[in-house]
Amino acid sequence: MALLEFLLGLAIGLGIWFWQCTRFQKKLQQVLRRLPSEATEISLPSINLLQRAIIRQKEQNAKLQAKIDLSEYLLEVAPIGYLEVDEENQLLCCNPQAQQLLNIQKWNPQQLRLLLELVRSYELDHLIDKTRNQQQPQVKEWVFHPAFTNTMSIGEAQPRTLRAFGYSLPEGRVAVFIENRQPLVELAQSRDRMLSDLAHELKTPLTSIRLVAETLHDQLQPPLQRWAARILPEIDRLINLVQDWLELNQLEANGKLNRQNVEVRSLINRVWETLEPLAQNKQIQLSYSGPEVVWLNADESRLYRLFLNLFDNSIKYNPPTGKIDVKLSIIAAELQIDIIDSGPGFPSSDLPYVFNRLYRGDPARTRQQAPSTVPSYSISSGCGLGLAIARQIVLAHGGTIKAMNHPQTGGAWLQILLPEVLANPQN
Repeated sequence: MALLEFLLGLAIGLGIWFWQCTRFQKKLQQVLRRLPSEATEISLPSINLLQRAIIRQKEQNAKLQAKIDLSEYLLEVAPIGYLEVDEENQLLCCNPQAQQLLNIQKWNPQQLRLLLELVRSYELDHLIDKTRNQQQPQVKEWVFHPAFTNTMSIGEAQPRTLRAFGYSLPEGRVAVFIENRQPLVELAQSRDRMLSDLAHELKTPLTSIRLVAETLHDQLQPPLQRWAARILPEIDRLINLVQDWLELNQLEANGKLNRQNVEVRSLINRVWETLEPLAQNKQIQLSYSGPEVVWLNADESRLYRLFLNLFDNSIKYNPPTGKIDVKLSIIAAELQIDIIDSGPGFPSSDLPYVFNRLYRGDPARTRQQAPSTVPSYSISSGCGLGLAIARQIVLAHGGTIKAMNHPQTGGAWLQILLPEVLANPQN
């Protein structure tokens, strides 16, 4: 009887053990199916396969951790700032360069805080929100004014020009790379001051040289007189270049305007009458469309120079028998001015730079020397300052100007927006 009970218990125990082994093997096979195919080989027992898979997973984890460590090191030593915020704009990551550029103090990576608590910058917040909402890379350049603290020196609290690039990340996070543009801004300012001083010094001797050249021209006889006549246009070109440079610096340094009520349509007519001899040489016509009377509160002399530069450009770049279209329209209390010529247009690579000083683009749009019959009142200097002056005049009036190519004619298209449109001016 005792032997029978022993055998029965043994049978039950063996059955339970076999059932548990079968269950373990099924679970192990399920785990192995989730592993990469190269990690499993039919010839090996399941336990060995699992051990090999664990080893390979550890190797992959080690490689990933090495990449993470390398990325963190590169961000640590990178010459530009980097920060990352979550969907609630809490600062998750910030390298030393970003802390220095944005004057972030007492930041603890273990304690999440809103970026607004650490950096008071509307432009940076706007960039982050725009990047997150549009899910597209964004760029913003602005002058950052650090908040002065007791532990900060006066030099560190100076405003600096920053440029930031925003990139959208998963789960609403946003990464921002920050570049310090202040050294480049200061270098450009130093260059402009140097060239302005040089222009001041050149103005007087150039005027004297022109007087001498005029005197020689009147006293010489042909064929020597022809050589003196060729010198005069070149001297005028240098004088115009110096004058344009001084005017541009004056506009940038002092944007004060002598505002008054200006009737834009009549002003355009006066400018065209000044340049009409140039236009007649190439049989170029001016076409106007828009209101007959448009009043603007603006500086009349500056607007005159603005249209003079733009029309002069259009005449120079237009082919013979071409046309210049001027369209005026009032949109939301702003005056929109569209000037479209029938020339070759701007090369696409030049469009971002056409308003830069001294920028000379594609040779197809290089100014040609005016014929000797052209009157000396032509303000063409041919040195890339005309559009720069035009842009500065528009900015001084609180407006905007942009260069495009017209989709239908293919010619250059300059679009200007100016505020201060007057409905009922009081002269």
